[in-house]
Amino acid sequence: MNLTPEHLTNHYCETGPLAPATVTAFRKLVLAHHRANPRPMPWRETRDPYCILISEIMLQQTQVERVKAKYAEFLAAFPTLADLAAAPLPEVLRVWQGLGYNRRALALKRCAEEIVERFAGNFPTTIEALESLPGIGPYTARAVATFAFGAVEAFIETNIRTVFIHFFFHGRDKVGDREIMPLVGATLDRADPRTWYYGLMDYGALLKQSYPNPGRRSAHHTRQSRFEGSNRQLRSRMLRAVMAHPGITAEGLAELLGAEAEAVQSNLETMKREGFLCKQGKGMGIRG
Repeated sequence: MNLTPEHLTNHYCETGPLAPATVTAFRKLVLAHHRANPRPMPWRETRDPYCILISEIMLQQTQVERVKAKYAEFLAAFPTLADLAAAPLPEVLRVWQGLGYNRRALALKRCAEEIVERFAGNFPTTIEALESLPGIGPYTARAVATFAFGAVEAFIETNIRTVFIHFFFHGRDKVGDREIMPLVGATLDRADPRTWYYGLMDYGALLKQSYPNPGRRSAHHTRQSRFEGSNRQLRSRMLRAVMAHPGITAEGLAELLGAEAEAVQSNLETMKREGFLCKQGKGMGIRG
């Protein structure tokens, strides 16, 4: 079967479940590209759930090439789950610097702590248990379960979404994940879900390079807000400043960063509630 977007357009929606021949052709296309054009990534060479969790958290809203170097550095600093759980938060945040979205580092450390405390250091294997960990949502829980334990679970992320929109919803805009998920389940290679999902992700990356990003036709597509001049940038600068100057006051931070005092104070309170900061002397320090 010659597989094209036009051939597959709305096939599921109009005629019911995909024909076996369509599923077979779709799998062959995706896996043939994966075999011919593998994207080497260190986390694909392991089934250690700790390493896979680190990669999944790092890859959220961050490009693969940026993650590769930081992934190696992070594992060198915290080679085991127990090491991360026992590490001081300031050290974890220091190693994380350069990736952005520091909440991910905090969530990752809290995950390690809870696995040590609640699961006696044994990495949970069920979706329910994984989703009970800090910062772990439906996608991350299923990705870790699949890549580490071979679970057969339907899940979706940006590259996977791109592939299904490109092939099955040609010419459609505002395609919702509720329409895509049945196709993900119908085409899932249950004999080797790990390789299948890597193939989908690689094909999605190819499509983004070859076409105007099909993922923009998703109902869930949002443009990442500009970092320069944003509150996210201010938070990042504040965190680095507190790490460099423990005990610094809100007034001192505002003066050091050339920022509005009200914005600094508001962010300090938020970061304290989130678990990043604690009172230190007259000012703030990194918790832990």
